[in-house]
Amino acid sequence: MTPPKSVLVLCTGNSCRSQMAEALLNHDLAGQVRARSAGISPQPKVADGAIEALRLAGLPTEGLHPKDLDTLLDRPFDLVVTVCDNAKEACPVFPRPVPSLHLPFHDPHGEALESFLRVRDDIRARLVPAVREALGLEAHP
Repeated sequence: MTPPKSVLVLCTGNSCRSQMAEALLNHDLAGQVRARSAGISPQPKVADGAIEALRLAGLPTEGLHPKDLDTLLDRPFDLVVTVCDNAKEACPVFPRPVPSLHLPFHDPHGEALESFLRVRDDIRARLVPAVREALGLEAHP
């Protein structure tokens, strides 16, 4: 069996979009992808709306916490995904070339739960298939 591909999802604060993307990728592409997320300027905690949106979709939230990109720079990744324009602009140079994908999403931080639900569903609809395609993974029935 092929080991899972390693994906890093970046955004500014690592409190909303990238956290939801990490959980969705790890769930929807389980066994094929191992996703981690990080932020350029991590917030103190994951947004309550992001946790609730994941919980309502039946996704695990245990262990989700904002991580500083600097702590992950030396790890090998098969793909780096930026989910906000700020992270794309500030994306660092990795020690070795890494394929990248930029797919921005609305930032629901500070908005009502409905906004988090829309962003969660948008990430699932657009990011999961884009990562699958970028890594050449087969779709499971």
